[in-house]
Amino acid sequence: MSTSIIFWAVSAAQVMLALAMAAACWRLLRGPRAQDRVLAVDSLYLSAMLLLVTVGIRTESLFYFEAALVIGMLSFVSTVALAKFLMRGEVIE
Repeated sequence: MSTSIIFWAVSAAQVMLALAMAAACWRLLRGPRAQDRVLAVDSLYLSAMLLLVTVGIRTESLFYFEAALVIGMLSFVSTVALAKFLMRGEVIE
């Protein structure tokens, strides 16, 4: 009983994350300002990281969790760099 509940919950989460990624891609392509596009990239990174976590839960493989950790670290660094570039016009001082 509990494995079927976990299977359906993970499946529903993956569908919702795919929809969130589609919405983020739409905002990335359609965003009127650069700040909207940076926010879309950040939410796209987050959705991709969570999608990898759900795939890791489904396949019971640790590789996906490690890949999600790498995506999380890269998304933080890229968001900080893009925000600094939008604020000051340069990334490295």
